[in-house]
Amino acid sequence: MAMSEPAPAGQPRRLIHFTPLRYPGGKGKLAAYIKCLMKANRLLDGEYVEPYAGGAAIALELLFHEYVSRIHINDVSRPVHAFWKSVLQHTEELCRLVIDTPLTVKSWDRQKQVLARPSEHDVLALGFATFFLNRTNRSGILNGGIIGGRDQSGPWKIDARFNAPELVHRITSIAGMKGRISLTCQDALKFLKTGITRWPEKTLIYLDPPYYVKGRELYWDFYQHKDHERVACFVTEKIVRQSWIVSYDNVQAIRDLYTGSRHVTYDIGYSARSARRGSEVMFFCDGLRVPPLVGPINRTEDQAETRGNRDRQRVTRAQRHNNGAGAAIRARVTKRKKIVR
Repeated sequence: MAMSEPAPAGQPRRLIHFTPLRYPGGKGKLAAYIKCLMKANRLLDGEYVEPYAGGAAIALELLFHEYVSRIHINDVSRPVHAFWKSVLQHTEELCRLVIDTPLTVKSWDRQKQVLARPSEHDVLALGFATFFLNRTNRSGILNGGIIGGRDQSGPWKIDARFNAPELVHRITSIAGMKGRISLTCQDALKFLKTGITRWPEKTLIYLDPPYYVKGRELYWDFYQHKDHERVACFVTEKIVRQSWIVSYDNVQAIRDLYTGSRHVTYDIGYSARSARRGSEVMFFCDGLRVPPLVGPINRTEDQAETRGNRDRQRVTRAQRHNNGAGAAIRARVTKRKKIVR
């Protein structure tokens, strides 16, 4: 369970994990690499933007570690936005709910009902329901099942990922930085279209759209192919003043949308020997210096490039074989001519 580092008496506890939310994909593990990328491209003390904020793990780490002066977090999901708005504008009430709400299946059912009818509840109620289900559902998936099952017979119980004092500490720490946090609830493209006219040149935009293959299973709001296509067209053609990076699950349909963009494939949290190869891909805008990967991410073999190399090798071998066969035939013909003479 994530904990803050203990501090000597009289000193504030230092945060190690920043977001109160658990989010599919482990995006926070890319934070060390994005720090290196910002250093390599002289983007320190600039601004940082996430059109698909979700848990906002990277944004918060960059802010708390003073890599950026301001973060812009956006999420079209009403439940996710309600949680962040509750953190920033209803801090005390949210913390009281975190401390006082019993960790029971009955409470889980109640929060599930709130999430099912969001229009009938205020921002705080919806924000807390989102938080409660995120912390008590398997893998933090809002439409997932309860940890331990309804009969709580599993090895892990509903409270396994709900350390209330620690989570309250994260919430209050984030609220203390609200003067440097911009929060919106817009469609990602609308957010980008208005933002790129206002954000300074010294800005990094990190897009982490819903997974192409498993988006429907993992996210409350997911994309169809045409949505991914619209995002790719806008990013590669319209964002010219600020720097951008995009990460996805590594599938051919996505690679086709970003043809021509430099990229690297990697796994998050898997060993280099894992059978799960090239599960993620990150694309970079032109002119961005791309440092080597660091942190708990492993560079993997680019399957598409590997297939291309193998095809080229087969062609080369075939050409050599044909050239060798042709030379042997020419030699025999020459020998026959000499004999005839």
